Amino acid sequence: MFQGLVTVAYIIAAILFILSLAGLSKQETAKRGNIFGITGMAIALLATIANANFQALVYILVAMLIGSLIGARLALKVEMTGMPELVACLHSFVGLAAVLVGYNSFLKLAANKGGELATGALLTIELTEIFLGVFIGAVTFTGSIVAFGKLRGIIKSKALSLPGKHWMNLAAIVVSIVLMVTFINAGGSMVYLAIMTAIALLLGLHLVASIGGADMPVVISMLNSYSGWATAAAGFMLSNDLLIVTGALVGSSGAILSYIMCKAMNRSFISVIAGGFGNEGASVRKVEETGEYREMSPEEVAEILKQSNSVIITPGYGMAVAQAQYPVADITRKLRDMGINVRFGIHPVAGRLPGHMNVLLAEAKVPYDIVLEMDEINEDFPETDTVLVIGANDTVNPSAKDDPTSPIAGMPVLEVWKAQTVIVFKRSMSAGYAGVPNPLFYKENSYMCFGDAKGTIEKILKAM
Repeated sequence: MFQGLVTVAYIIAAILFILSLAGLSKQETAKRGNIFGITGMAIALLATIANANFQALVYILVAMLIGSLIGARLALKVEMTGMPELVACLHSFVGLAAVLVGYNSFLKLAANKGGELATGALLTIELTEIFLGVFIGAVTFTGSIVAFGKLRGIIKSKALSLPGKHWMNLAAIVVSIVLMVTFINAGGSMVYLAIMTAIALLLGLHLVASIGGADMPVVISMLNSYSGWATAAAGFMLSNDLLIVTGALVGSSGAILSYIMCKAMNRSFISVIAGGFGNEGASVRKVEETGEYREMSPEEVAEILKQSNSVIITPGYGMAVAQAQYPVADITRKLRDMGINVRFGIHPVAGRLPGHMNVLLAEAKVPYDIVLEMDEINEDFPETDTVLVIGANDTVNPSAKDDPTSPIAGMPVLEVWKAQTVIVFKRSMSAGYAGVPNPLFYKENSYMCFGDAKGTIEKILKAM
């Protein structure tokens, strides 16, 4: 009877997780989606605690207390600019948990605890679950650590390119498959499991290290997918249906999001997950820009904005760093009150996390209906009077269309240079996260407005 109630609770939690994903698909329903997700997780935790024996319950509650304290501190301390790193860090925890669950399941199986020793097909299934769970978890763990390092700036964002790197990845996978067959035929062996774990850890490091900074938002989505499959693998090992369902939801949704983002960046999905395979044609080279940039003061920007009929704002990671979303929202309201048509153009990979800019603008109470995706707004730039590029760089770089040898060649970008006037807000003339120089800064209709984005926009507001 009691076990049946636990199963019902798990089913309700799984349904709430599905409703949460559906709600998070739109800005208007995102808050409701979060509530569904929180409620589902609370039900799942309570059901798990209620189903544990007393001795295990003590350990669970202690672990939950420690984890809650750490999580609460991180949640209160982290800023929106640090969310991509935090997400990568959390993915690494999921991967490590899958590895630990795999080894625990193997030790339990080897010691014949908790029931009769599995034999025949059942033993083969259990050993396969353990092996795959540890493999996926190990790749996710080290890959997420490298992603965290790149996003934090601890590791250079430039892609690692070792000679024969794709053959190395292929060899690692083939050797792991051979080890899995040997592991199963031997009825389970710690030696084979340990060797595979070391290979998987190195494979995760190499895969993500081989992906350049321009593709890091895709990597975050990809690691999200990996963490989901690692969770599902842990669910199989623990015979927990909720973990299997939840992991499958996260894994599949992360894979779909990665595919969508790859399409938006004109990247091959296989090339990204294989560590940049197929990008050799886009060689990184040092480009010396010709011409001179023209500078504009905040007061001059204010005058141009007042004379405009239409304005498009294209934000990037620099806006998040400067926490300029609030003055940007203020200037948006000011311009709209003056009868000026103001809209936002959001590139699919603006920032370092999918939806990063949308969340920032929603936080500052910018109306949803004027925040448009790249495909919705790109054709409107030729009829636009003024474009404000706030902290964006690679997503507005004409090299993606004009230079076939550029590392970002073929990536769809916001074609801001087609507007009558483009004003770029930056601290300096440095290249973006991908390390690619931007010819936009030197175009005849472009002007640079240097300084901290938040302070500069506040000066423009004052001048208006």
